Amino acid sequence: MQFDKLPVNHRAMEINRRVEKVANRVVRDWDRTLGAIRLGGRKANYDDARYEFLGGPAEGLRKKHYDKSLRMLWKAEPNAPFLDFRDASREERQLMDLALQNLGEDERRERKRLTMPEYRAMLDREYTPREKQAIVNILAAIGHGEAYAWLVSAELLGEVKSTGARAALTMQVLEEAKHFVVLRELLQAFGAPIPRQSAWEYLLLEQVYKAKGAEKLFGMNVLVEGIALGLFGLMGEMPGLELLRLFHLDESRHTGLPVNYLSEFPLTAWERRNPLARLRRLRIVLPTLALIPLLEEDMAELGIDAFEFGGSVIRKISVLAERAGFEMLPRDELLRRLDGLFNLYCQKTRPGWTGRRFVDAETTRGREQLEVERDVFGAEAQAPAAS
Repeated sequence: MQFDKLPVNHRAMEINRRVEKVANRVVRDWDRTLGAIRLGGRKANYDDARYEFLGGPAEGLRKKHYDKSLRMLWKAEPNAPFLDFRDASREERQLMDLALQNLGEDERRERKRLTMPEYRAMLDREYTPREKQAIVNILAAIGHGEAYAWLVSAELLGEVKSTGARAALTMQVLEEAKHFVVLRELLQAFGAPIPRQSAWEYLLLEQVYKAKGAEKLFGMNVLVEGIALGLFGLMGEMPGLELLRLFHLDESRHTGLPVNYLSEFPLTAWERRNPLARLRRLRIVLPTLALIPLLEEDMAELGIDAFEFGGSVIRKISVLAERAGFEMLPRDELLRRLDGLFNLYCQKTRPGWTGRRFVDAETTRGREQLEVERDVFGAEAQAPAAS
């Protein structure tokens, strides 16, 4: 595949990497110290250096229980058609006479390809080693996020109200588990080193995991899942990454959960507007602003402007946050300030930069993905050129 590669400021890239290394050492040493004296520290039992949870991958256990459970998972529609459940996909209805499957036909076919030499050969034909590493670096950022999404959704399951909300979170737990193990295997197929979490990912995800109550919905389902939706919508059209379109569909449901849940159990006026809550939300968002420049070099290798991606995602996330009642700054002011920060960085690192509105960009590719996002976000989140 041919990419129109974008120029980058290599000195700025090197400074970003050095700053991240120092920040990574500081935040992790601080959390290790707090953990040693039992005053907090890192909450997640997750080893991002090895891209697995503490205790190892335990692939045998996964195959005996997780894979088998998904194969044997039954649905109400074919087993009790007299009930008001319509939970089988068209593909599953076609396959009822063969077996009940949790994974759709496309998912099963794509996952099988991961074990085939032809899949790796196709990746080698389509991408240079540097392009493969760029893809892995970008997707690993959200791959680590899927690990935390699994932890956070499992914890939220015990906190939400109503049978319907618990049912929804139960499915999200299953889907986050599937996302983590399948994306992990997908990235391993590229044959490139999978990087650890950056300091900015670490700070973001640990804050989300430690958040209280409904604030977890803001951190995970609005912010982290919103970023994941943007990445899957951006990269699902690339050769060998078609499976990400199915991830994109899952994430569209996950990002919609806070709005739907909080429409039935709304935040109080104090929960929406109190200064401490607004400050906490802004603090959760801040590490994402440092993550965007860190990904700039890898995105540029694939012909993607990292700040266009950031502007596109932040515009959509701001709509979800406002709808759910997670107030920070007024949305127009928030977008204006973030756009100003992006342009200030570009002015310092891109010769001859004249400025632009990054928050008007649209980086989701593919007609189906755009239609899905139109249903999730509505017209107010569409880029001006697409409206």
